[in-house]
Amino acid sequence: MHFAQYYLDCLSQASYLIGDQRSGRAVLVDPRRDIDDYLRDADEAGLRIELVIETHIHADFLSGHLELAQATGATIAFGEAAETGFPIRRLRDGERISLGGIAGAGVTLTVLATPGHTPESICLVVHEHPDDAVPFGVLTGDTLFVGDVGRPDLLSAAGHSPYEMAARLHHSLHTKLMALPDATRVFPAHGAGSACGRNLSTETSSTIGDQRRLNYALQPMPESEFIRLVTTSQPATPGYFAHDAALNRDGHPLLDAAPPAALTLEEALAARDEQGAALLDCRPLAAYTRAHLTGSLHISLSTRFAEYAGSVVAPGTPVVLLADPGTESEARLRLARIGYDRVLGHVPDPAAALAREPALTTRSHRLSVTELPAEPGQLIDVRNPAEYAAGALPGARNLPLATLADHIAHLDREQPVFLYCRSGNRSVIAAALLEARGFGDVRDVVGGYDAAVAEGVAQAG
Repeated sequence: MHFAQYYLDCLSQASYLIGDQRSGRAVLVDPRRDIDDYLRDADEAGLRIELVIETHIHADFLSGHLELAQATGATIAFGEAAETGFPIRRLRDGERISLGGIAGAGVTLTVLATPGHTPESICLVVHEHPDDAVPFGVLTGDTLFVGDVGRPDLLSAAGHSPYEMAARLHHSLHTKLMALPDATRVFPAHGAGSACGRNLSTETSSTIGDQRRLNYALQPMPESEFIRLVTTSQPATPGYFAHDAALNRDGHPLLDAAPPAALTLEEALAARDEQGAALLDCRPLAAYTRAHLTGSLHISLSTRFAEYAGSVVAPGTPVVLLADPGTESEARLRLARIGYDRVLGHVPDPAAALAREPALTTRSHRLSVTELPAEPGQLIDVRNPAEYAAGALPGARNLPLATLADHIAHLDREQPVFLYCRSGNRSVIAAALLEARGFGDVRDVVGGYDAAVAEGVAQAG
């Protein structure tokens, strides 16, 4: 058996190439949109990708099933409950997929219908040999993570009650996944940092036995308590999730990997004024706060760039990049991974361009936690709800970065706004967003809540 996990740190996303080396037949599970690594590795291993399986309709990234189907001729497959805008193979609960040269021989996948995170969610049990008493592993999609389980609330807007979905998730976990032998390896679709759960581990694999013992959501408890646990304190949902889910369901253009065009600073400003383009500064935080184009947004490439971009830039908005030389193509690719394809171009060497136009630049307003006024008025905590609940600065209001854009109308533009997060990255992103929306006095706390704890202003949560 050929088994490879591809883990993308910037999106905490995992995909899998599974093949039978005797027959040369292979499947690709939960692929991202840039598929060159998969194609190269399959070719080097002598494998033909015949089937692309999605464990569910993803919301946090744009899947590569269409790109792979076009490149390899592979069939696209989803769980039986999926409704899509393109032809698919529907995988039934209990269906066996043999990759061997002879039916019933060789590497075999067994489909488990595991609704809960979404109605069409499936897991895939992997047997190196069909009759092995203990499976090699199980690909759990967003049903089971290492340390957590899939959130059941993402489809509330589509009419699916989080409580109903949580009950279905409980049934899927206990009647399907927990019925597998303890030694079965667990390979999830996401890890720590993903907004698809709240307590994901940094480990990218585990075992059924370890999850049975250690996962908080799998401990013995009434179903009602499980439902309460998994429907409260979930991370704020980034604004692009619904957009990506629709594209993954209905179809989307194939990835365009061409480098972004070079634009002058004047052309970038014209794109903003005439086309409503977002000016997205991708440089390191220190460079941005020292001097940036007035009205630009900021998300450093060293952070969760695509996810944060999808939180502060509305889907469909054209984008102009201000990125350090040599990083503009990476920035464009990361945006494409969440379906943000309207990159109009980039400003080469933005630091030099800004140095030539000092009248167009602004320095960020930052302060230490000890410099906060005794009564700061509009003190905004942009961390996730669970972080806020564990401990916050006195008088702070929780408006997570992922949903801040939806609450700007509730802030007073005439009064100073003070922002903080855990360490300082998200608060700078939030400050840039408010400044771009016309707020004149915005300040972020250097070092965030961690600095407040270190200074004794707050207790560790």
